[in-house]
Amino acid sequence: MIRRRGPWRSLEAVEYATLDWVDWYNNRRLLEPIGNMPPAEAEARYYAELKPAALAA
Repeated sequence: MIRRRGPWRSLEAVEYATLDWVDWYNNRRLLEPIGNMPPAEAEARYYAELKPAALAA
């Protein structure tokens, strides 16, 4: 990512670009093994399914 999107004006610009990529990778990219949904959505669904079971116990 660094080489493809450069040249960079400063180290701070590189840091922000890296943080943006990490955010995309962890929260918005689509993962085929979990049904082509972002990891954040899959995690939210997982915890939403746990709540009713926890209340029933």
